[in-house]
Amino acid sequence: MDFGHTLMESLGIEVQTLEENLVVMTMPVDHRTHQPAGFLHGGANVALAESAASIGAFVHIDPDKFNVFGIEINANHVKSKREGTVTAKAVPRHIGKTTMVWEINIVDETEDLICISRCTIGIVPKKK
Repeated sequence: MDFGHTLMESLGIEVQTLEENLVVMTMPVDHRTHQPAGFLHGGANVALAESAASIGAFVHIDPDKFNVFGIEINANHVKSKREGTVTAKAVPRHIGKTTMVWEINIVDETEDLICISRCTIGIVPKKK
């Protein structure tokens, strides 16, 4: 998968692990991901979480026949952060024919929980 010229590239998100039952991605906490007061933006957490869920879902489908799209996401931001790196760890909780549900924990360098998220992915047949 090519992630160039995407939101992932703009935010500095990188894939560390890509397996069927685990996706690990990192994102810097810097000027690209800050809100105006200098803290990690909640929306950046959500972008990281949905990216991890979507890429994880992609591993489970035939990309010649299907697309995957995030159709619902929630996030609880439990700790703030000003600098460093956050890591998303995404695991599937439901793998179905038309939907998937992924749980994503975002932690800091000391494994402190920054954000917990759940994302529902829609599996959509490609038009012929």
